[in-house]
Amino acid sequence: MMYPLALCSMLVVAVFMERLWSLRKKKVLIPEIVTVLEQVKKPEDLSIVRSVCEKFLGPFGAIVIACIDNRDMPVEELRLTIEDEGRQQVRKLTQGLGILETVAGIAPLLGLLGTVLGMIEVFSIIEQLGVGQAKALSGGISEALVTTAVGLFIGIPALVAYNFLNSRSEGLILDIEKYTVLMVNKIIRMGTGSNANVAVDLHSK
Repeated sequence: MMYPLALCSMLVVAVFMERLWSLRKKKVLIPEIVTVLEQVKKPEDLSIVRSVCEKFLGPFGAIVIACIDNRDMPVEELRLTIEDEGRQQVRKLTQGLGILETVAGIAPLLGLLGTVLGMIEVFSIIEQLGVGQAKALSGGISEALVTTAVGLFIGIPALVAYNFLNSRSEGLILDIEKYTVLMVNKIIRMGTGSNANVAVDLHSK
């Protein structure tokens, strides 16, 4: 069982490092896009926003472009379109987290399975040699328990890493929602002159 446990440990390290790099705030919430969004005051500014988003294309930029390209839609249709696009894009922020969650769950179980298999072997030796070989038996039991310890050693950090990265991705999604709502409401006001506010939910369902 040490082979699958070793594979689990490598997966945890690889996914954690990749997600830690990908979920940097400046990499997701591009400062240049945020700046031009906050400065939008008239319809002519939207072309500037779009060009900046194309330059720094990512989940955030793609959602803003969807806002701009569909700005002629009725308000409710625009909101639904942005939510659909947003849910597709924000999936990129949570990819790989399922691997960490799975490893956190199965690593201790793999360790326990290894211990059970080891104990079965120990009892098989007892059946053949009796209980007089105390040194050999204690060594076998100690070896059997190693897999449980290794499984916990992998599973606990994997769970911590999952919760940490999941919290970071949720925070970034909320920030994207905030700026998406800002963009949509500016588009509505430029088109209708109203003060209506639209709520947008980008969380996957």
